[in-house]
Amino acid sequence: MKILVFNAGSSSLKFGVFDMSIQDSRVFKGEFEGFKNGSCTLHFRIGGEQGEELNRNESLDTVEDAIVRVPEILQEFGFADFDAVGHRVAHGGEQFHDATLIDAEVLKHIEDCTTLAPLHNSTNLKAITISRELWPDVPQIAVFDTAFHHTIPDRATTYAVPKEWRDKGLRRYGFHGTSHKYVGLRVARELARPVTDLQIISCHLGNGASICAINRGFSIDTSMGMTPLEGLVMGTRSGDVDPGMFTYLARELGLSVEEIEYQLYANSGLKALAGSHDLREVEQKAADGDADAQLAINVYAYRVRKYIGAYAAAMGGVDVIAFTGGIGENSASMRRRVCDKFEFLGLHLDDDKNLAVQLKGFEAPQVQSFDSRIKVIVTQTCEQLMIAQEVKYLQVQREQAEPKKWYIPVAVSARHVHLSQEAVEALFGKDHQLKKMRTLSQTEGWAAEETVEVIGPKGSFKTVRVMGPTRKQTQIEVSKTDTFTLGVEAPVRPSGKLEHTPFIKLRGTSGELETNGLIIAARHIHMSPEDAGKIGLKDGDYVDVKLGDGGRSVSFANTLIRVKKGYTTEMHIDTDEANAAGIAFQTKGELVTNETRGEADIMTKKNMELSWRNEP
Repeated sequence: MKILVFNAGSSSLKFGVFDMSIQDSRVFKGEFEGFKNGSCTLHFRIGGEQGEELNRNESLDTVEDAIVRVPEILQEFGFADFDAVGHRVAHGGEQFHDATLIDAEVLKHIEDCTTLAPLHNSTNLKAITISRELWPDVPQIAVFDTAFHHTIPDRATTYAVPKEWRDKGLRRYGFHGTSHKYVGLRVARELARPVTDLQIISCHLGNGASICAINRGFSIDTSMGMTPLEGLVMGTRSGDVDPGMFTYLARELGLSVEEIEYQLYANSGLKALAGSHDLREVEQKAADGDADAQLAINVYAYRVRKYIGAYAAAMGGVDVIAFTGGIGENSASMRRRVCDKFEFLGLHLDDDKNLAVQLKGFEAPQVQSFDSRIKVIVTQTCEQLMIAQEVKYLQVQREQAEPKKWYIPVAVSARHVHLSQEAVEALFGKDHQLKKMRTLSQTEGWAAEETVEVIGPKGSFKTVRVMGPTRKQTQIEVSKTDTFTLGVEAPVRPSGKLEHTPFIKLRGTSGELETNGLIIAARHIHMSPEDAGKIGLKDGDYVDVKLGDGGRSVSFANTLIRVKKGYTTEMHIDTDEANAAGIAFQTKGELVTNETRGEADIMTKKNMELSWRNEP
């Protein structure tokens, strides 16, 4: 499968041809930049990632002219026929979570989102429109920068503004999703660990810059917001500012809202602080003693550190800080400035390794010292490769026959407690053994006669059922609503993943115990090996499950598959999820296995392997 990928920016056009049947898949890479006085520069490379970088001048005025020129250039080097064309689209709003075939309705939605990303979506639309005219019979597919961030919880996407504003779409969306997704996968592969076991802070630092908290495979927060203006200091963008400045500048300088917005996008950031949007120039000025440049570097690094610290707290820990983007990849001094303040977290940078970074392809060197608890990884971002992979997966799905439907039982799991033997004795007396009251659908477990009171700083729940047999670690499973009654925040976790979980008090008939292990159990499906084999799933996969039909149906995305001998196939959801779906006790749901998602949402080990089969 040969895929052409367009990444159209306001002042440059990147494009590439990917042959998805070979290992070194990017067979042509091109970029038009430097449009000035009717000419620009074309940088290009033929023959894979290790091919020679070449450049030449082209007589073109605009990015639109460059797009029209692309077919002629590709034909010059023997690339004429494509199975699909993929387009990077900055803003997809709330609607698009995956790669999407472009039709009139999708085009209209992208156009509607242009007000949220005026510098990006308008150019993306021009690229799509011209491309559809140039290749009218080739499927055109949009891959959205916002899609990866659809897993961010409401508490992180919601602005505290009037409801009528929020109803108009005023919320945080996030950008650079394709880049952050790639970084999460690349880091997991470098460490030979499933990304669902890792807490990663991905720092995309370039002319546009953002940070993403990737918590066990999910984006849970990112620095850009409703537009690409929020967050870090960037080349020409301000990042975070006090919105009160709009009325102040209107009153004091007579500026319109449009004038202020333009200045925040085009003449702020490093450009405003140091006179240049290019950090290389700013660093040279700073070395020459320029006080403005020195301040700009300090402001830039401080903002990055502040977000990293916030996201380490939001995730309850961090395993990896990853740097990508033009600045993240190439500025050893900026990486050092950012990392120096995190020694209190156990991060120690190795200066020699940091200075030695030279990225040519898919390298991902670690630059921390041997005694650092947190790993620091530097890697190029490969957004076009990720776009090509998502396009391929969508095309495969479109070409497949109607998949067989699978239906599984769905049961509601109320709040309950699993105890260690030490906890049993602390709560019910020395040498006490749990007494079996009744068996459960999963025969390895059973409901015990014993109950405990779960006590939080705000409220408590009496007679919470204990489940047997005992475990190595105590685990308390509650719903999101329960956490508000208790007055404590709990993470959504698969069973047994108890690192950095909050403490809670338990009270039994003979004593009390303070223990960590409070979680909101991630929705999951217990599955027998026989059923998993029939459906084509394995332990650790994620699927969607649809309950009901028509307009009243509810979909539960990102449902974890847990395969084990002795399991009875059954999905477990908590009481909040049951209430949302209108389930009283038990029902059946349709299993939706979505192979095209790959690394789009959940980056499991399986999907990580799929993603890297094209890498040399």
